[in-house]
Amino acid sequence: MCHIFAGQSPDSYAYQTRSVRLGGHSTSIRLEAAFWTILEEIAQNQGTSLAKFLTTLHDEVLELRGEVGNFASLLRCACLRYLAEVKQPNGLVDETALGPIGRAAA
Repeated sequence: MCHIFAGQSPDSYAYQTRSVRLGGHSTSIRLEAAFWTILEEIAQNQGTSLAKFLTTLHDEVLELRGEVGNFASLLRCACLRYLAEVKQPNGLVDETALGPIGRAAA
């Protein structure tokens, strides 16, 4: 079983740093390439750009929690939740599981 994980391309887990503007401030987010790919898919499925999706998600977390502790970790967990709850085994997206931009229905 471990060969499935060990045999993946190093490109998929190489870090990529991207500059984004959140809350009026420029910042950099460093994630593995695989997570950027999933975030781009989520944004596309929401009919928005990656930058807009990230901004909306950041703003929603601020509204709900009052602060955004570790946004990179939140993004990784959002990707895992998307794969577990929204994306179906056939690769299609369950549109009923998606709420407004940045929100998956609980």
